[in-house]
Amino acid sequence: MKKLLLALILLITLANADAQQVIPLYKGKIPGSKNPPADYKETAVVAPTTGLTSLSKVTDPTLTIFQPAKPNGTAVIICPGGGYSGLAFDKEGVLVAKRFNEIGITAFVLKYRLPSDLIMDDKSFGPLQDAMQAIYLVRKNANVWGINPNKIGIMGFSAGGHLAGSLSVHYGDIKVQNQENISLRPDFSILIYGVISFREFTHKGSLTRLLGENPTTEQRNYWSSELHVNAQTPITFMVHSNNDGTVPIKNSIMYNEALTKNKVSSELHIYPTGGHGFGLYNKTVQDDWFQRLQNWITTNKLN
Repeated sequence: MKKLLLALILLITLANADAQQVIPLYKGKIPGSKNPPADYKETAVVAPTTGLTSLSKVTDPTLTIFQPAKPNGTAVIICPGGGYSGLAFDKEGVLVAKRFNEIGITAFVLKYRLPSDLIMDDKSFGPLQDAMQAIYLVRKNANVWGINPNKIGIMGFSAGGHLAGSLSVHYGDIKVQNQENISLRPDFSILIYGVISFREFTHKGSLTRLLGENPTTEQRNYWSSELHVNAQTPITFMVHSNNDGTVPIKNSIMYNEALTKNKVSSELHIYPTGGHGFGLYNKTVQDDWFQRLQNWITTNKLN
């Protein structure tokens, strides 16, 4: 399988040296998936003002690989947000991956399936399954991309932050085939205005799309990452704004408190303004959160 993957990467690279490498997450039928209805087709929408692409109705999850000119061995898997109804693929994926490449980090943008009873046996676990499969593939094939298998992180924006947080606390609840018993634990987490909790302070749209209109208390608690932090939870970097009217800042605060209680190193940057969904650039402040992230990566010897 490794030889086949190497051949595929080489073929894509030779075909178009400027093209990013895109690989499927799964070989053959996706475990737990259903055949989609004929009219259920992946849709890409390009914003006329920015030229950035968003996706919906994802049925074939992939990893898009962005390799730096001089890789330093660190890798990050990026989960774009979109309230579990779409993916801000360029704004919270491609642009971020390119910024990581500038500092030597190999980036993988995860095109994960969005929860739907039409294409999944259990829609609540579909996205998490894809995140697990992503880190499985990256760690298994770390040598292919020049990656240190002990420096692989997960990153997410908004609902993508919920997915990244869920992997960070539920990595042991394995939902993918893993005969090699490869660790699915991220070595670090980066959560940008992330949905953390499905209890009092939450984003109702993400909650409803993942769990339905009437989730049980047990479901709400399982998918509230602040309840599952322990000493083995990955170190975490977070960004949020005080005036986020979509995902209450309490989400990041609760997760930070849980990490601190369990003596897990964390760093939370709270901006006075910025609202929700600012991506790489919070234009309301004179600070670049990515530079703060770069400092955190250096401080924690992740590069």
